[in-house]
Amino acid sequence: MKILVINAGSSSLKYQVIDMNNEQTLGKGTIERIGVAGSEIKNHTDALKIVMAEIVDKGYIKNVSEISAIGHRVLHAAEDYSSSMLITDEVMAVCERNAVLGPLHQPANLACVKSCQETLPNVPNVAVFDTVFHASIPRHAFMYAIDYEDYKKYKVRRYGFHGTSHKYVSGEAVKYLKQKSSKVITCHLGNGSSLAAVVNGKCVDTSMGLTPLEGMIMGTRSGDADPAVVTFLAQQKGISAEEVISYLNKKCGLLGIAGVSDFRDLEAKAYKENDERANLAIDMFAYRIKKYIGSYYASMGGLDAIVFTGGIGENSNVARAKICEGLECLGIKLDKAKNANAPRGKFSELHEKRSAVKIVIIPTNEELVIARDSKEVIEGIK
Repeated sequence: MKILVINAGSSSLKYQVIDMNNEQTLGKGTIERIGVAGSEIKNHTDALKIVMAEIVDKGYIKNVSEISAIGHRVLHAAEDYSSSMLITDEVMAVCERNAVLGPLHQPANLACVKSCQETLPNVPNVAVFDTVFHASIPRHAFMYAIDYEDYKKYKVRRYGFHGTSHKYVSGEAVKYLKQKSSKVITCHLGNGSSLAAVVNGKCVDTSMGLTPLEGMIMGTRSGDADPAVVTFLAQQKGISAEEVISYLNKKCGLLGIAGVSDFRDLEAKAYKENDERANLAIDMFAYRIKKYIGSYYASMGGLDAIVFTGGIGENSNVARAKICEGLECLGIKLDKAKNANAPRGKFSELHEKRSAVKIVIIPTNEELVIARDSKEVIEGIK
């Protein structure tokens, strides 16, 4: 069974072709500048036609008829689904209704689904939701302390994101630990960052909330902030609340503090140029994560392992060292030499022998999770 995995953004489309007989990636690519002024790629249908031609021309498959299913990363399932779903008219209608919860991502996800349905009408499409891994979070952890009737009516609550990444690396961590029970904190750190507390393979808390804006300090997102900041800035800057939310999503975070959003550029400014604001941004980034690790340690009643993944988590020894610094009181002891010499993007153990908590790098594989879920859904309907 060969599955085409699609991750569609508003102006880009990433894809992989995975052979599920051995879970090997046959090929991958990215189509960019979709719908951008001056681009010949007007929409996701145009992009998908390029993908179909590319996967054959590059020899990933011999013919598009080899594709058994298309697995889509879809941002939001709200409270409607707790597993990946075969995309039917009913499922599409639910996803379209939930687009209000993810207006920056969900419309692009669904536009690509429609393009796939038009281009390959006989191939089943599967929605693999970013939020589903977090569906196991208990009510006392996902609820906000707003009027309960407003929660029921508008479904305002913590949902969490990066679910496919947290699912993959926490699963690998459980295998690594070889224990009957486990308590793991997964740190998906990149331009977008989130943490998850995972007990026995089930998520019990996560840092992102109703939207991906809550939680960590990110490349351009502010992360946690007093909600009153929105109205205060709206009044002071003479802009709307919607414009403040856009500002908090696109102009804050590391970019707002230090003027750069890429952590590699941030490290260069901090350590090569001794830039004060770059150093401040790194300290703030690490401090926020450290606080979440401490709170999850307490809420889970202990900790067996910390997992670093994502572009920053897998590749930045600076970030990992800063985050672990000061956590020795919790039995979290980073081996500085192992951390400094860890190969980029590969599994590595980073803890000292005397550390009560294991610290590991586990490279994420979100596409494989999407392919596995798609295979399971397709086989379930046969």
